[in-house]
Amino acid sequence: MIAVAAEGLCRRYGRRWALTDVSFEVPEGALVMVTGRNGSGKSTLLRVLATAIRADLGTARILGHDLREDREAVRENTALLGHRTHLYEPLTALENLALVARFLGRDGRRAALLERLAEVGLSDRADDPVQTFSAGMRQRLALARVLQQQARVVLLDEPYGHLDPPGFLLVDEVLRRLRAGGATVLMATHLLQRGRALCDRSLVLDGGRLVFAGATAEMPAPLGADGAGFAEGA
Repeated sequence: MIAVAAEGLCRRYGRRWALTDVSFEVPEGALVMVTGRNGSGKSTLLRVLATAIRADLGTARILGHDLREDREAVRENTALLGHRTHLYEPLTALENLALVARFLGRDGRRAALLERLAEVGLSDRADDPVQTFSAGMRQRLALARVLQQQARVVLLDEPYGHLDPPGFLLVDEVLRRLRAGGATVLMATHLLQRGRALCDRSLVLDGGRLVFAGATAEMPAPLGADGAGFAEGA
């Protein structure tokens, strides 16, 4: 089954086209790296697929649900980790997860939520307000929230951001766990070596256009990349 199908997606900010005629298909259960230089359209693509913003032209379907006509069905099956974590700052880590559990009808018992926090190394900070957390700790909590959603399609925008080396390993493990659970994952990242090691498929964007879609092993060396990642500010 095709989990994500995009056809001719276009998105404009003012006079600048952030996405231009982007078309691709992703099979269910795939782990996909979305890469490209800064400003190439990676974040915009993930936000369009998550229905956080609308495409100006084109269409896409998530698990057969049209982004325009079946927005609620798309949102029920999709989880997005964006640049902003959108956590409730005055609430504790546990209270943040409890809100998600209540909204989604998941297990909201303290023991279950503590297990989720333990998965991201935050069980000892369960009762601390998020406003006391570092950027890396907030990223870990946001990852816990993604796992709690149990979505069939997961969209991760620079999930390694703000994390230390142990946090990098945590993200690697989260990706493996999502894949083992049958989720389809699209991960935007500049970290090409990590993406190549973990992802079986890749999408490469350049100036809002899709310049490669296929097996990661067949992805050409991106222009200006040194093998580790795209240069910041490029």
